[in-house]
Amino acid sequence: MGGQASSMASLQGVHVVVVGGGFGGIAAGQQLKSGGFSFTLIDMRDAFHHNPAALRASVQPGFARRTFIPYAETFGDSFVQGRVVRVDTDSQTVILEGGKVIQYSHLILCTGTDGTFPGKFNTTASYQSAIQTYEDFSKQVQAADSVLVVGGGSTGVEMAAEIKTEYPEKKVVLIHSRIALADPELLHSVRQEAKHVLVEKGVELLLGQKVLNLSELQLNVTQKNTEVTTDRGTSLTTDLIISCVGLKINSAAYASCFSGSMAENGALNVNEHLQVKGHSIIYAVGDCADVNEPKMAYHATLHANVAVSNIRNSLRGSPLTSYRTGNVTMLLAMGHDDGVGQFNGFKLPRFLVALGKSRDLLLWKSWREMQQKQP
Repeated sequence: MGGQASSMASLQGVHVVVVGGGFGGIAAGQQLKSGGFSFTLIDMRDAFHHNPAALRASVQPGFARRTFIPYAETFGDSFVQGRVVRVDTDSQTVILEGGKVIQYSHLILCTGTDGTFPGKFNTTASYQSAIQTYEDFSKQVQAADSVLVVGGGSTGVEMAAEIKTEYPEKKVVLIHSRIALADPELLHSVRQEAKHVLVEKGVELLLGQKVLNLSELQLNVTQKNTEVTTDRGTSLTTDLIISCVGLKINSAAYASCFSGSMAENGALNVNEHLQVKGHSIIYAVGDCADVNEPKMAYHATLHANVAVSNIRNSLRGSPLTSYRTGNVTMLLAMGHDDGVGQFNGFKLPRFLVALGKSRDLLLWKSWREMQQKQP
């Protein structure tokens, strides 16, 4: 009883603000909630987006509603919808667009990465309008006889596979500036297998080439027989162009305040405890933390556990937990019926990835984490 009383006393005056409701944000929110912390989770949308399923939501009508999970049903009054425009470390406040100010004793930044739709959907939007945006886009895919996917990183590879699996009769071309596909952190054999699966499904590959006039082309809208040229002189016509390039750290919320603590790419420099360098009460979690590992939901969740543990440890006067990177675990869904990947640095059989990730895209985990029932 005494231990519980002293634990509650240590939480007096503590209010943790979590900026960003992605995988790291909801993991932090749930840990804070179960630990009895006063906290505020802030996100520009009113629903968590299970981003790994965004590509299937783009091609499979009716799927999008499973990929958005309302925050308020899970976090109640601890959730605030808004866009953070500035952090003031002197007054220990975050300032939202429109002027709302929220005080913090500790701050966890989980702002993630930004990029092009449909792979990313970092837009101020309601749950219903977000779903509708994906439904509308799936109609564009349906209307196209041929699709060009630009970018052969993991997102582009999965996008091409999703379209070709759902619509095997469509012509799908994937263009990539490098020869090897998918993430460089993956084993060479896994990257080769990703290429093999795409070819097996009938995706045409243009490797070692860039689209010359990408900025001038209309993306995500079906326009029959659009002409595209590459830097190698290849010309092709397509009905729909989807860009899967240009991911960048989403630093807008903190850039004005932490310029001295930012890496060149906009991520925040952190120490082994995931504290932003020079700021012991501020933590960076997930993609916005400058940690040398692939940007993945799995890692964001691990970061969140460390950050919340260290807030608790610092209040108790206990030693802080260190975050250690491990061997790369990454699974690529190649449509609902296939996949490639590795676990702890070891290549996995395709059928295992298909069973483990591709069928449901791990949606069950997010619905369970949010303690809600999947529709």
